[in-house]
Amino acid sequence: MAEKKPYIIKEQPGIKYYCACGVSQNLPYCDGSHKGTEFHPNKVEIEDEKNVAICSCGKSSHIPFCDGAHKALR
Repeated sequence: MAEKKPYIIKEQPGIKYYCACGVSQNLPYCDGSHKGTEFHPNKVEIEDEKNVAICSCGKSSHIPFCDGAHKALR
């Protein structure tokens, strides 16, 4: 994943599938590009409308959510 900042999204309630492989054409959402690899999308249930910060650097300890780990990347 090339980004060094999170995707900030206003999500609606429901099941979301966030990309874990980094090659989706619809980042941060999974588009199935991982098929045939060891990767699987990150499934999250959003219960209430809210803003979320989705990790794009792949270093968060709370994947798929950002924990600020990108700040240490150069």
